[in-house]
Amino acid sequence: MERVHRRLLRETAYEAIRDAVVRGDLAPGAAVNSAELADRLGLSRAPVRDALARLADEGLVETKPQSYTRVTRVAPSEVRDAAAVVRAMHELAASATVGALGADEIARMRAANERFEAAARAGDIDAALAADDDLHGVLVRASGNRALAATIERYTPLIRRLERLQFGRDHARRSVERHDDLIAACAAGDAATATEMTGLIWRSLEHLGDDDHDH
Repeated sequence: MERVHRRLLRETAYEAIRDAVVRGDLAPGAAVNSAELADRLGLSRAPVRDALARLADEGLVETKPQSYTRVTRVAPSEVRDAAAVVRAMHELAASATVGALGADEIARMRAANERFEAAARAGDIDAALAADDDLHGVLVRASGNRALAATIERYTPLIRRLERLQFGRDHARRSVERHDDLIAACAAGDAATATEMTGLIWRSLEHLGDDDHDH
């Protein structure tokens, strides 16, 4: 049985490298050296290698044995595919949970949307996207569906990379308004409208890559 501390180190390395790729700290096309990353993270090479293998499977890095490991380019076609899958999972979460949500969960969604709006106005993209994840995460957690949650966790980073590049005030304002509509539907126990609003929110991200070229 795998020792707990090794598993935790691997997860720590994975999250740190994934977040650096999504933020652009590790730029598209940049070479990745496991030894250098291990040194920067204060970890041994083993969990870093494990993390890079997982990120390669998820499409955030690419590797050729004995040749290179590098951050993948942002591919709009892959963003569209990922967004479609993530949308379907969030719609499922909404349809399955809205009728059973409590007042505390509705309050958490409202608070998250307030944080989203404030962060967007301040130009803090990281905080805005974190608040967005928190808002939709209320429904995901309420669903209790681990497969659904794992699918969202796997594919959302692909979307966030391109969303960060194109995040703007108009996009944020529309998102705040749609979040308000979603929250209102959740508070009313209207699963059909909540599912429809969830689909509208995430479907808009499927069009981020409509330029039809890779970045």
